[in-house]
Amino acid sequence: METQNLPVVVIGAGPAGLAAAAHLVARGIRPLVLEAGTAAGSAVREWSHVRLFSTWSELTDPAAEKLLAPTGWVKPDPASCPSGGEWADLYLQPLADVLGDRVRTGVRVTGVSRTGRDRMVDADRAAQPFVVHVAHADGREEKVFARAVIDASGTWTIPGPAGGSGLPALGERAAADRITYRVPALQDPAVRARYAGRRTAVIGSGASAFTALAYLAGLAEADDGTGTHAVWILRRGISGSTFGGGTADQLPARGALGLAAKAAVDDGHADAVTGFRTEAIERDSDGRLVLVAEDGRRLEPVDEVIVLTGFRPDLSFLSEIRLGLDERLQAPVALAPLIDPNQHSCGTVYPHGHRELAHPEQGIYLVGMKSYGRAPTFLAMTGYEQVRSVAAAIAGDIDSADRVELTLPETGVCGGAGLFDAPEADQGDGGCCAPAPRLVQLGVKAPADEAPAGGCCGS
Repeated sequence: METQNLPVVVIGAGPAGLAAAAHLVARGIRPLVLEAGTAAGSAVREWSHVRLFSTWSELTDPAAEKLLAPTGWVKPDPASCPSGGEWADLYLQPLADVLGDRVRTGVRVTGVSRTGRDRMVDADRAAQPFVVHVAHADGREEKVFARAVIDASGTWTIPGPAGGSGLPALGERAAADRITYRVPALQDPAVRARYAGRRTAVIGSGASAFTALAYLAGLAEADDGTGTHAVWILRRGISGSTFGGGTADQLPARGALGLAAKAAVDDGHADAVTGFRTEAIERDSDGRLVLVAEDGRRLEPVDEVIVLTGFRPDLSFLSEIRLGLDERLQAPVALAPLIDPNQHSCGTVYPHGHRELAHPEQGIYLVGMKSYGRAPTFLAMTGYEQVRSVAAAIAGDIDSADRVELTLPETGVCGGAGLFDAPEADQGDGGCCAPAPRLVQLGVKAPADEAPAGGCCGS
């Protein structure tokens, strides 16, 4: 089998996967994109109601734009922030349409290996093509051979649990009927009725938690939402960096999310509970849920729980591939130090490409959200730069693959260890550009012209 004549298999028809295909096409390499969902951007469509904090100028890939241009495609307003649904409908689907039969939907990758070589076998391993097993919706199975594999399948399918130890809290699975791991679509009448007038716990400290708190605060202020209240569960104390960079963030919509979360607390629509690591979720006599912390604290009962504690990569179908992953983040070992929240909280990652994404198994790359493993704060333009470099490396253009062609926006947050569940007393002042974040008093609104505490990067 002549390996060079085989396609490059791209797993996932999301933003990074489709961009990878566009870059491969531009280099005369045949991609084959395998998407488990029924349409391009299936994962993005599951949060179609959520507005991105990146603008259109940061959400489209240059190689993809070149493919789309002959079709008459017009890029939306570069300064506006689309919803997930708009991103899928106005960019991802048209791009998949242009790629045509290079994109196959409704096929789930179940395994990747070297042809005739399991994980243990060394002999002639690198010379063998990859073999990719896929399952169709009707139960049929087939195998596809590939010269290289780009895994852009994301992390959407494995959300983090409520439990503070990384495991589901005791009783979490039994309470599944009252727990969601996604930002609720409150525009949907049925979903809205589930939370209106109810007491809801929101567990998490990132952009998704900010969004959920802002949505619930908006519901509380609506005519049909009287009595809606949120309980915000954080594993650490509240400091100046808790709410992001605010006006110091070079992505204004990202900074605004944190300010909206703080406003939800300041306006009385949410109570913040700090240093709370959930150990158990119990039901009271009325069927409501009681969250119990590792230190024994018990919260007042809630009607619903929204768990937004991040995502994890699905590595199950890569079990026969020799990956080099950081033991903590499950990200490539060379990339992990750049994104490790145990080491820094700046949120800005140096642009990186094929070298940081390489594994002991040559020819396979984890890109996009999946490349970050369990680390947060991924930007679409980071994924676009990754796949540009990877496609160049596969084509043998190492000069281009090594070149840095991206400058990322600063978050406006910097200050010591970014370990998200460290008590504030443990957050030293070893930050890259600021002292340790100071504590913030909730319930007191800052003056309109005052930036949130803790912002520094890029200011």
